[in-house]
Amino acid sequence: MLQRLIIKNYAIIDHLEVDFSGNLNVITGETGAGKSILLGALSMILGERADPGVLFDKTGKCVIEGFFKVKKSQVASFFERHELDLEEQLIIRREISASGKSRAFVNDTPVNISQLSELAACLVDLHQQFDTLELGNSDFQREVIDALVNKPAILQQYNNVYQQYLQVQKKYKQLVDDRDQANKELDYNKFLLDELLEADFSPNEVEDLDNELQLLTHAEEIKNSLNRVYFQLKEDEQPLLQQLKQLQSSLQNIAAFHKDMPAVAERMLSAYLELQDIAGDVERINDQVQYDAQRIELVNDRMALGYRLFKKHGVQTTDELLAIKDALSVKVDSVLNLDEQLASLEREQAQLHELLLKDAAVITEARQEQSAPFELKVNALLAQVGMPNARLKVDIVQGELNPYGQDTIEFLFDANKSNQFAPVGKVASGGELSRLMLCIKSLVAQSVALPTLIFDEIDTGISGEAARQVGVILKDLARAHQIICITHQPQIAGKADAHYFVYKDAKAEKVTTSVRLLSMEERIDKIAQMLSGERPTAAALENAREMVR
Repeated sequence: MLQRLIIKNYAIIDHLEVDFSGNLNVITGETGAGKSILLGALSMILGERADPGVLFDKTGKCVIEGFFKVKKSQVASFFERHELDLEEQLIIRREISASGKSRAFVNDTPVNISQLSELAACLVDLHQQFDTLELGNSDFQREVIDALVNKPAILQQYNNVYQQYLQVQKKYKQLVDDRDQANKELDYNKFLLDELLEADFSPNEVEDLDNELQLLTHAEEIKNSLNRVYFQLKEDEQPLLQQLKQLQSSLQNIAAFHKDMPAVAERMLSAYLELQDIAGDVERINDQVQYDAQRIELVNDRMALGYRLFKKHGVQTTDELLAIKDALSVKVDSVLNLDEQLASLEREQAQLHELLLKDAAVITEARQEQSAPFELKVNALLAQVGMPNARLKVDIVQGELNPYGQDTIEFLFDANKSNQFAPVGKVASGGELSRLMLCIKSLVAQSVALPTLIFDEIDTGISGEAARQVGVILKDLARAHQIICITHQPQIAGKADAHYFVYKDAKAEKVTTSVRLLSMEERIDKIAQMLSGERPTAAALENAREMVR
């Protein structure tokens, strides 16, 4: 519950502190005194957007603080999700600077506005004058019935399966699109793959063939050069190797006469041995090099095929061509496997659909069980608040599966016992919607733990006995919930556990809004003024005492 609200430098509020009771808190005051400004300030710590134009003093900053007493179970998931420290008392602070910069804090830890709004939904239900429009919203109507059903586990279970179902549907549709597109390309891809398979190139083959062709086309020139080298090394009239051998022997003979000669003779021997090896390699290479016209033609044809495929596929090397072949193979194989994957997804869809129908039937049955008692209770409360001829009917129609089951829920309304029911948002007046919303929220509050309920002029369009009955409902609702209600009706003010009076005060030539908690005698006086005017009569004072009692 909201224990304390501190407002500094907001609109026409300079500094204000209000301590609320845990039951029915009523706020009254003259029109324009600033009652709704209190809710405007409160909305700032509930995640509303900030406007620097609300600053009372443009040279300072606006600070709004709310002190809440919370059950840890009520907000535990939020604090765990956002890794915040959870304490028994929760302090929310909002700061707005003159430049328009806004900051928010939860227990002195900075949070963003979306996080603040998420937390606020766990703490406060703010019903303002135009929130009755929500009654015509199908999501709100479904949420009301589901709150009365009060089986969140099965709804969550259904929603989890439904999300899986959507994912499988999405995957199936994407796979169908992929298959259709792939089928369009399949014949062409198979043609390209078959062409590459028939070519059957090995890694680096085209590059190796290019080297081989260079050898084959220059075979005669190569052999002539090799023969000449071999001949001069070993078979000439004075072969070079023989001359080196003789020179080496001459050096060896004089090696003993000079200290450097043995090394020179050794080097000459090394040169001789190296050239002897070269002669052997020249002979071996010469034997290997053969001019082969048929092989040249074969290599040319193979290379022509390779370069044609290079150009066709926009590549430069054999390995790149082989990579394309592998990719085409994967594409063709995947198309052939798509039908099997689609069949598997169809089976999964069918299983999930069957499970959804089963859970949806349980949800529908639970909603139908609650709808009749809900109608009776709402209609009884409508009579209590001055609408004896009004009737509400819950229309539940089964349709397509959706995230919340397979039901379309609509509240139908008949204001005059005409048995001509129509959607509530189209036929109910503003005053009727306001009282209907109060009746619905009071019933929902009995089933689930609603946060603090705030009503801004819920009594619009009513007076007399109807207003008194609204006060009775609020009083009853306040036994288990904190209620904060702005009202102009003395019948409602008389039911308050704490009565706050909002008034304007002139300070330092500035008009500011102030709030004070009324004593018993002050309450009686203010309620009497609400009944008969600025100077209440003795009868009005007595009537006020009766209302307070």
